[in-house]
Amino acid sequence: MSPRKRRLTKAEAILGPEDASLLDIVDNLLNKGVVLNGDLTIGLAQVDLVYARLSLLLSAADRVLPDEMSDFRQRHRARNGSRRRRSRA
Repeated sequence: MSPRKRRLTKAEAILGPEDASLLDIVDNLLNKGVVLNGDLTIGLAQVDLVYARLSLLLSAADRVLPDEMSDFRQRHRARNGSRRRRSRA
């Protein structure tokens, strides 16, 4: 008889093996992306004065804006080319 394979929990599937380091976990979370939600209420004498609903997206920039790096390089080259032309004049 072969031993049964244990099903992975959602956390184990997302975070990976148990022996993962903190760096591995942070890298994995940034590659997949994490959304944090929260509510902030500021009040005085039990009267709510300010209410804010906050959402924060944590992700690697190349995941959110995959074409941004090539656009950045083109803008950088164009900017440096115009500076060189101005300095020669």
